[in-house]
Amino acid sequence: MYPVDLPAMRDTDLTTASEEYLSSLESRPHQNQWFPLSQTTEVAISAKHVRRLQLFEDDRPDCTLLALHSPDDPTHVVALYLHDKWWHVDDVLRTSSDSRMGLILVQSLTERVVMFLLSRVVERSPQDKVVFSLHPRTESCKVLWRDGQAVGFYTFKHKGSLCDGCSNRCYLLPALDTLLVRRSWRRRGLGLQMLTDFCTSFSTEPFLGVSSPLSPGMVAVCRSFLQKHQERLEHLYEVEAPGGWTQRRNIWLSIKLGRYSLGVNEERTLTSGKTSRYEEDPSQKQASSCSVGPTSLTTYSVNTHLAEGPSVQQIKSCDPHSPSSKSSGTVCSPAAHAEDPDSGHPTRPPPPPQRREKPEEETQSSAKRGRRT
Repeated sequence: MYPVDLPAMRDTDLTTASEEYLSSLESRPHQNQWFPLSQTTEVAISAKHVRRLQLFEDDRPDCTLLALHSPDDPTHVVALYLHDKWWHVDDVLRTSSDSRMGLILVQSLTERVVMFLLSRVVERSPQDKVVFSLHPRTESCKVLWRDGQAVGFYTFKHKGSLCDGCSNRCYLLPALDTLLVRRSWRRRGLGLQMLTDFCTSFSTEPFLGVSSPLSPGMVAVCRSFLQKHQERLEHLYEVEAPGGWTQRRNIWLSIKLGRYSLGVNEERTLTSGKTSRYEEDPSQKQASSCSVGPTSLTTYSVNTHLAEGPSVQQIKSCDPHSPSSKSSGTVCSPAAHAEDPDSGHPTRPPPPPQRREKPEEETQSSAKRGRRT
């Protein structure tokens, strides 16, 4: 069995076990054990090759797990310490349960570890840049399981959930926040499968959001979805938190107006910023990101790199200078809109006030600079 199949752990147990094990390593620096990486290579399990990883965003108390890295690259995690033993990263992402198939709602701590690995470790770009910021402890998420392994995930915000921890603003509609498909599993329609699952899960809601900005890959996924589900043309919006009408843009209308650009292999008729976290064009493109905002979703991980790694986007703190918000690619609108967006909606969102001294294109670029990426 693999870690995800073992009895559920508590975060306090995980942190305590990690601290005790690390203390034991530091007390016997010259009595190293070895962890096999392959049949011919192994790495010493010593304190200098082990580091703590924070599991959740702004965690109080901290929830940490131990990671073993290769001697020549401290960013390359090869194993995690779980259930009193070291597990290869690939094994942490596997399951022996036949019932764990398709999209499964994340509930246990080990499933949170799986999501952490997908978003922060195994899909890092060649430049060793982490494209996803840490997720909150209570983030709603589904992991996609195929052939006994975790191949992707998406996170979402419920209508009425808090936008961040520094205000009392709440989401006015459900929003797909971040999405990722592993590089080796892209171009198989999995991104489209996750977007469809999100929309199906909130089938009774009149309007649904995808975090802005939308990446080219995420735009392609949305286009494929809307072509198959034309009843959703008026219901799917690119949004910034909290999702009032002034923070929405109809995705299908934006596609038709050429506001987005697709990936290199697409028609090049759509352009977008970042998206919530999403990483692949499941129907045919590259991965992107998606975050909640008027121009993108997480990188086809609704914030991810398609060709090199996942991009992600989350709705984070409203402090425009906070590092977490910059890495997540989401923006908190400084003005909260209290109106109920579902009581009625305009044919199209009201246009922004025009300034004569600036052409429209410059105004849009200025808006992008003001948005967190």
